[in-house]
Amino acid sequence: MQVLVLFYSKTGHTEKLAEEVAKGVESAGVKAVLRSTQEVTRDDFLDSAGIIAGSPVYFGIMAHDLKRVFDEFVGLRKKMEDKVGAAFATGGHQTGGKETTIMSIIQCMMIYSMIIVGDPLSASGHYGVGCVGAPDKRTSFDAQKLGERVAVLCKKLR
Repeated sequence: MQVLVLFYSKTGHTEKLAEEVAKGVESAGVKAVLRSTQEVTRDDFLDSAGIIAGSPVYFGIMAHDLKRVFDEFVGLRKKMEDKVGAAFATGGHQTGGKETTIMSIIQCMMIYSMIIVGDPLSASGHYGVGCVGAPDKRTSFDAQKLGERVAVLCKKLR
């Protein structure tokens, strides 16, 4: 079983956060497949029990390249039903649209008919993980908890 951790990163901050999410997936005994939007394949989507996708904030929504992936893979919608989905985001300012970016990712996952989860109460207990710039110690902890939550739920649903 595997969980896809999909990200777009221009400065490297979102990639670092994705790496922390992947650590959480692995801590639950599930293989994490870490892919950028330029590397991801249709098989990565199909072979994964869950997808955790992340993006920097671009005008309050996900970056174009992550949206491109969801658009290009839309033909897989029927095969994505009941897989677990979650999201994370990075931004340049404390009030800079991380939650709206997370919600834009979640909207795509809902259209894919995925089961959506936020981060657990042991983390922030909100829509997903977000940070300003590179992840600090607290954000890394929250990201790992999100990855772990998705992996555990994938195992339960199996």
